[in-house]
Amino acid sequence: MPIEWSETPDARLSIAGAGLEYACWGPEPDKAPTLVMLHEGLGSVAQWRDLPAQLAAATGFGVLAYSRAGYGGSDLAPLPRPLDYQTREAIDVLGPVLDAADIRSAILLGHSDGATIATIYAGSVSDMRVRGLVLIAPHFFTEAPGLAAIRAAGAAYRTGDLRARLAKYHTDVDVAFGGWHDVWTDPAFESWNVADAIDHLRIPVLAIQGRRDPYGTLAQITEIEDRIYSPVETLILDDCGHAPQQEHPEPTKAAITAFCARLDRLERQVVSVA
Repeated sequence: MPIEWSETPDARLSIAGAGLEYACWGPEPDKAPTLVMLHEGLGSVAQWRDLPAQLAAATGFGVLAYSRAGYGGSDLAPLPRPLDYQTREAIDVLGPVLDAADIRSAILLGHSDGATIATIYAGSVSDMRVRGLVLIAPHFFTEAPGLAAIRAAGAAYRTGDLRARLAKYHTDVDVAFGGWHDVWTDPAFESWNVADAIDHLRIPVLAIQGRRDPYGTLAQITEIEDRIYSPVETLILDDCGHAPQQEHPEPTKAAITAFCARLDRLERQVVSVA
């Protein structure tokens, strides 16, 4: 039975034994394509703020956002997380989420960890429902500056106000933070690299990156451009860090809206020719 399509559903998704909070905006999946939003490593449904509603209004698409296990109001995840947690989220969870929501045609929109999960899914799973990717501040391999920034975030969490700022979004903030931080600062994670997923993409991609992102350099975007076989568009924002959708919301929303419109127009042309 399809899920309740609502901004405030009464139930949660039941995926891989975990209850996941979710929210939906705009038309249901049988009425229009769906933007599926995948949050960052410390994110949740609520932390997208007004962006889902704004994108639904601007694109005419439906929007589905969910919190992964361990985040937001979803069930907790056991710690420590495995070093390949992003691959497991892509392979074991994302497909069942699309199934549960009865998604017919989707653009995956991911930020940071969510962008990586979206890329792994699209590059590893043959799912014809996924028609495009929007990747905001993606990462495919570790970089020394990014690892240093994560260690600094750990210090801010322990001694500053970061824990208090995150706590209002997560049922158990220590699980949310530890599940992310402890993987990225594990010495065994320094060799992590999932860029080969890019080689298998056969759908259009929009990649958005801030020049001042402390967690990833433009090398991540260059990796996409050098390896991808399908069309790729990029938006590189000056004076922008890790969250373009918050730091430069208007150009970010405009780029996403235009990308969705082009894909939708192309899909309609293909259908009319057929």
